[in-house]
Amino acid sequence: MIKEIEYFLSGKINEECGVFGVFNVEDAAQLTYYGLHSLQHRGQEGAGIASSDGESIIREKGEGLVTEVFNTERIAKLPGNMSIGHVRYSTTGGGGIENVQPILVRSHTGDFVIAHNGNIVNAKELKMQLEAMGSIFHTTSDSEIIGHLIQREVGDFHEKILKALPKLEGAFSFLIMNNENLFVIRDKNGFRPLSMGKLEDGYVFSSESSAFEIVGADYIRGLKPGEVLKVSKDEIESFQYTDCTQDKMCSMEYIYFSRPDSSINGLNVHTSRRNCGAILAKESPVEADIVIGVPDSSLSSAMGYSDFSGIPYEMGLVKNRYVGRTFIKPNQHQRERGVKMKLSAMEAVVKDKRVVLVDDSIVRGTTSKHIIKLLKDAGAKEVHMRIASSPIISPCFYGVDTSTYNELISTRLSPKELGEYIGADSLAFLSNDGMIEGLGKNICLACFTGKYPTSMFSLLENLKK
Repeated sequence: MIKEIEYFLSGKINEECGVFGVFNVEDAAQLTYYGLHSLQHRGQEGAGIASSDGESIIREKGEGLVTEVFNTERIAKLPGNMSIGHVRYSTTGGGGIENVQPILVRSHTGDFVIAHNGNIVNAKELKMQLEAMGSIFHTTSDSEIIGHLIQREVGDFHEKILKALPKLEGAFSFLIMNNENLFVIRDKNGFRPLSMGKLEDGYVFSSESSAFEIVGADYIRGLKPGEVLKVSKDEIESFQYTDCTQDKMCSMEYIYFSRPDSSINGLNVHTSRRNCGAILAKESPVEADIVIGVPDSSLSSAMGYSDFSGIPYEMGLVKNRYVGRTFIKPNQHQRERGVKMKLSAMEAVVKDKRVVLVDDSIVRGTTSKHIIKLLKDAGAKEVHMRIASSPIISPCFYGVDTSTYNELISTRLSPKELGEYIGADSLAFLSNDGMIEGLGKNICLACFTGKYPTSMFSLLENLKK
């Protein structure tokens, strides 16, 4: 219940999770803990770590933040030089300790664990098929499906994985570990980022490259779409589970999800956001006294808007970083109080000023409406909202929790109507062409265009009924 209330209150979107893995490095579980801490922004609902000493797999997991789940005693229970970890925000399967990953699969040919970032689009169909064949599911997470598919294949473990993967549709970055090897997998469309780094005589793998710095690893490269790495003591082997690949990185990874110090496909996230902010200023200028950004993901875009427009960049909003998982009931008064708990307007900066307010996106409009009210209550003369992405008009099925049309306010209101609803003196969005200019051509824009890179017809028809 808490998660649903926070979700409604925030008015923002949330990404499913983050994964981190270590191979052939001493105190692997401790390093995985540090890596997960760097990925905490990708999921706050649960965290888990599994390690192997070559003989057995041990797993510890729990609901809450990484620092709430793990202490010195729990990490000490995870010996070995090979480990994988996971932070979770559920979009499929709901909450509950049983859905916190890594998922442990017991098998007569050897146990293995799975950590997954993304969303399996054909999960319902696959689960029905597997249950008809006798598979018993222990969680409601779509991530468990790959475990059952692997078990039903024949051959060596890596051959089973390569045979199972083509049956999956959707977004997935997997870390799969048994007692001998670590398998690192990225889906054929390249929806979610997954990178490899070098540390001493071993390797680390992460949803974001920024997590390498905390463990002292050097970035090597990102995995290619459709690539499977088999990591062993002697070598790293690379396979392609399909030849039908495309590079369609989720544009929201650049716009909102990833840390600004991460790099995706060779482009720094902060730089990409700053680029989009400058393009936004070129496309939608306005006369104003200061530019401010909504902390934290919009600050880079606000800097870019200031760079191009010449309007001074200021810190007009301050974020309270200690609000945490506060229980706030979703009525109007308490929603407004919740925004005030998370953000404060600096009266000394905004009073009697014409303000350009830059944010990364608008999903439901609740956050934008309350922030504009905060600024005007603090004495801002005008507030001109500028969004460093296009209107979100279509649901995402690839690991983002916007899975219905009803929750997307831009499906119901034009930019002019939306601007009036949130109380802005003007509202403008970055164009699709502007996003491509700022982020590159190899991105998924499905939530902005309604054009999906995979077959979505049955899901879309059900949503429209």
